[in-house]
Amino acid sequence: MTDMTDLMRQGHLAVDHRPWPRVRVTPELWRDATLLLGTPDWSLLGLWGERAAVHMALLHEPSGGIGVTSLDCPHGTFPSVARSHLPALRLEATIRDLFGLAADGTPEPRPWLDHGRWGFGQPLGAAHRPPESRAYEFLPVEGESLHEIAVGPVHAGIIEPGHFRFTANGETVVRLEERLGYVHKGIEGLMAGADIERAARLAGRTSGDSTVAYALAFARAVEAALGIEPPRRAVWLRALMAELERLANHFGDIGAVCNDAAFALMHTHCGVLRERVLRAADLCFGHRLMRDAVVPGGVSADLRSEGIVGLRALLDEIRRRFPALVELYDNTASLQDRTVATGVLKAELARQYACGGYVGRASARGFDARRSPGYPPYDTLRFDVPVLDAGDVNARVWIRIREVEQSLSLVQQLLDRLPAGDSRTDIPAASGATREGAALVESFRGDILVWLRLAGDGRIERCHLRDPSWFQWPLLEAAVEGNIVADFPLCNKSFNCSYSGHDL
Repeated sequence: MTDMTDLMRQGHLAVDHRPWPRVRVTPELWRDATLLLGTPDWSLLGLWGERAAVHMALLHEPSGGIGVTSLDCPHGTFPSVARSHLPALRLEATIRDLFGLAADGTPEPRPWLDHGRWGFGQPLGAAHRPPESRAYEFLPVEGESLHEIAVGPVHAGIIEPGHFRFTANGETVVRLEERLGYVHKGIEGLMAGADIERAARLAGRTSGDSTVAYALAFARAVEAALGIEPPRRAVWLRALMAELERLANHFGDIGAVCNDAAFALMHTHCGVLRERVLRAADLCFGHRLMRDAVVPGGVSADLRSEGIVGLRALLDEIRRRFPALVELYDNTASLQDRTVATGVLKAELARQYACGGYVGRASARGFDARRSPGYPPYDTLRFDVPVLDAGDVNARVWIRIREVEQSLSLVQQLLDRLPAGDSRTDIPAASGATREGAALVESFRGDILVWLRLAGDGRIERCHLRDPSWFQWPLLEAAVEGNIVADFPLCNKSFNCSYSGHDL
């Protein structure tokens, strides 16, 4: 198989699925598709389940083609993807935890999201099982002069819970093993049977710092399933919100990385700029995080003249203040000593894991969903996708700096060319037919995948949301190896993976 068309024609076309094809395959074709992931041209976009089937989304990187393969699992098993493609490891364990479908031949038999605290197991499967309350078995470590350091899940700062088990030789990290799942909210279960409006609100709460991106991905998936187009003005307002969200988060991250390197001055100044963006968002769209502002069919809040004035003033302020902060970062030797050559992520690992966002782009993988496969209005806007190959904390900071500059340009273009007209269209009444839709949207952290099926009554039958952190958390383990324990907070913040988005 050489491209997406070749792969798709070998399966049986599924129900109405947009904008990419979905095909039902045999176990043999499923294995063939899995083997493609070991080649440079193919990447895993997502792997998820339902009660009696599993689905896998693949990206053909040279063409930008995307397709979904589906395998029925009448006996509760499916051929393991992780057996030949390790990035699928935690996704397979999640399918087993939530639906009870076992990956045959998986190298990882341990649970992932299920900590034995739900009251029953396989909550989304065909039949619940009693809970298994057993201790999580961390990987054994052998060697002289090694010791373990257990951190979390409760941390000193106001951050989400996650457990990190370090094996160290003196101060040098030999291995880091993560244990996540502590903030599992059951969002996919809550979505089942929900109407579109409630499901949209749930999608926007998957990861609070990416509420616009998640709401946009969900809205685009619904619109694809229903075959509708939002008004042009709404499309541009959505992009404006997405770039404001990107700016706020990048300012926060740049400052926080510097703070973890004991340079609080940058943290303070970047915090001021982040606050300016949040206040401008509140002025324009009625909420600092712009929560529930993007909805299927368009947007719920239009942009008025005072908002445009406020955004132009914001651009002027950032362009006046940010270059001095960049110079301060670049010319502070003590800061560079902490960030340069620290937490290096090798380019081959970033490519293998289809790692997106600033983590991937700092390690030579220049993927950006706004560019490929792309979506409006970015196909009519001018912007660059910054890429570096050093793969260290410093590179991840510089990618954020360059993306701030690009987002400032994008906000300017969006304001200068903002179309007039309606900002929302009505969702059509249920047609009685089952429809499916998918979307890939670029958040500040990387690409978000949403796949959903609408039942004949218009309600959500199944919705899967894949955060970029699924393919970034495992790489943090690799990037920390060989660094000193004291540099873990710096590496961790430079990745800034989402706990909530990952834990669902």
